[in-house]
Amino acid sequence: MLGRRQKRVLENVLSGRSDANIAFEDLISSLQQLGFSERMKGDHHILWKSDVVEIINLQPKGSKAKPYQVRQVRRILLKYRLGSDDE
Repeated sequence: MLGRRQKRVLENVLSGRSDANIAFEDLISSLQQLGFSERMKGDHHILWKSDVVEIINLQPKGSKAKPYQVRQVRRILLKYRLGSDDE
């Protein structure tokens, strides 16, 4: 079950209006709440999920997520219909 903060983050990611203003830790936390597993190597956060073919590789830019990586996450969430109200 997604918390209020994770729902807001996912709404922002899916809307595409604030790709440069997504907090990195909030994005990671939201993906974990959707069932993604995480491992870290240096500042690379690698996330995967059993029913998702793509692997997500994220690195922070300060305290924010990189905008192009937010767009990649959005494409995956839309493709697999993750992050909707019924998640």
